[in-house]
Amino acid sequence: MEVTADGSPVDVYLLLPPNGEAEIVHAAVPPDASILELGSGAGRVTHRLIELGHEVVAVDDSPSMLGHVRAETVCARIGDLRLGREFDVVLLASHLVNTERDADRLAMLAAARRHLAPGGQLVVEWHPPAWFDTVESGQGGRLGEVEIELADVVRDGDLLSATVRYAARGRQWHQEFTCRRLDLDDLLTSADLTFGGWLSADRTWFAARPRRRG
Repeated sequence: MEVTADGSPVDVYLLLPPNGEAEIVHAAVPPDASILELGSGAGRVTHRLIELGHEVVAVDDSPSMLGHVRAETVCARIGDLRLGREFDVVLLASHLVNTERDADRLAMLAAARRHLAPGGQLVVEWHPPAWFDTVESGQGGRLGEVEIELADVVRDGDLLSATVRYAARGRQWHQEFTCRRLDLDDLLTSADLTFGGWLSADRTWFAARPRRRG
């Protein structure tokens, strides 16, 4: 089984279909927007964004994941990214902003900001605070042909750790993770961003823009 540095099983991500993420982004951004996708994985969202008419540059630190992406790719850690280019939209999905490490989160947001064109926007998918209060072991569902179940949920202050169990085609995988509860105002202030509005009814997606100077 091929697994990335953060524990993501590549075979599972190849089986997972898009789940409406690209449509949320598409509805929030200009037509034919240039998009820098941070943490693209194997292109599950990338390919749908391209179908919707956007030019996408996919960034991931896993060559194994990027080998399946049908778009321009960059293999790099998000926080280290310096392309010398600007984009209409920077996409930070997959709850990456909820990383347990504050330094990693600040580095990701700084990378997003330095790649935004004037007037551009950052689109973020996160775990809102309410999720941390309600999520429990045993929750899950089916996405495409993959059965997904959350297990071993443990809370420790603002941190939540759990294991995601996947099953498909007679095989099973698991991925452990730890994420941090965030205050939205503190998050935006730390990155010198302003809130641009909720993009989904469940408030798991929002837009942000660089704070104006002067």
